[in-house]
Amino acid sequence: MSMRGPPVRASGTDRTSTSGALALSRRHVLGVGVGAAGAAVLAGTAEAASAAPGGPKRALRAPVLVPGDRVRVVSPGGTPNPDNMARGVEILRSWGLEVELGTHVFARYGYLAGTDAQRLADLNAALNDPGVRGVFAARGGYGTQRIVDRISVAGLRRDPRVVVGFSDITSIHGRLWREAGLVTFYGPMVNWSDSRTGPESAESLRRAVMTTAPVTIARDPAETAAPVLVPGRATGPLLGGCLTLISTSLGAADAPKFDNTILFFEDVDEAPYSIDRMLTELRRVGVLSRVAGVVIGQITNSVGGPNEWDAAAVLKDRLYDLGVPVLGGLRLGHGNGQLTVPLGSRATIDAVAGTLTVEPGVRPR
Repeated sequence: MSMRGPPVRASGTDRTSTSGALALSRRHVLGVGVGAAGAAVLAGTAEAASAAPGGPKRALRAPVLVPGDRVRVVSPGGTPNPDNMARGVEILRSWGLEVELGTHVFARYGYLAGTDAQRLADLNAALNDPGVRGVFAARGGYGTQRIVDRISVAGLRRDPRVVVGFSDITSIHGRLWREAGLVTFYGPMVNWSDSRTGPESAESLRRAVMTTAPVTIARDPAETAAPVLVPGRATGPLLGGCLTLISTSLGAADAPKFDNTILFFEDVDEAPYSIDRMLTELRRVGVLSRVAGVVIGQITNSVGGPNEWDAAAVLKDRLYDLGVPVLGGLRLGHGNGQLTVPLGSRATIDAVAGTLTVEPGVRPR
């Protein structure tokens, strides 16, 4: 996402590649012995999937949304388009949800949807109002990192609710996971575009928040990152989001602990060298040396110069030596046909099958 504009473990057998050449990656060879033996004691239950040092001890799931539930739309970042918002609200209401708007949804303050105080007040009100069962972001843009450190999670711990958004909302997802262990949803926002997010996108969002069915996302050969694949299987809590927000949150209170997780990332309008820079940062600080696997969503509008690496080449260069399964080409992110996935739920990569399967992000009522 260009900023220029407004402990579950994988088993030893699962984490090795089924392809001889890829199985002998540098990390796999160096990780045999003490490192592998130490990893073997990190297994936990599905509810304790996040037992990384300093992270939440168990995943907290909101009750499944049902017709008649009140949901609130807020703008923690940029200001949405009124026409697109009307379409998004129409979709939510068609599912039987009672939709209300935060006080400052359409406010403007420079490139932000109101002042920091206004955006924070709307967000905190939605997260702590006992009558609100779901919080949907109006749009992303930029702005959540200006307010994320002052989010109040007291009400969420006592009374969790569904939270949906993507892109700049990555920062909020990370904070709610760190502070409350809340499973949230990386999916389309209410500033709805039928040309980008059609009926399949709407149904994916509905199923994720209004049913208790597992979520399975299959590799799409047409996606930019589809050629990026290291065979193998791995299981762990799915965490991540927009790569830019992951990178710019490192060391802050909204940065999840990625130890033994399935790291998910996607991005838009970032040149290949910029993706390289952010992944190199994750390597240098040790994030990529501790994950159980990597899934890559939509790498949208990544344009490089003549005779330079394209995005897929950069991803291969930065990820293939990690010694963990890597699966690219999932329709999660800023591209057409965006789907919805829970963040924080236990997930399994099967790179050979080309699937990511995630346990439900909501619990039965």
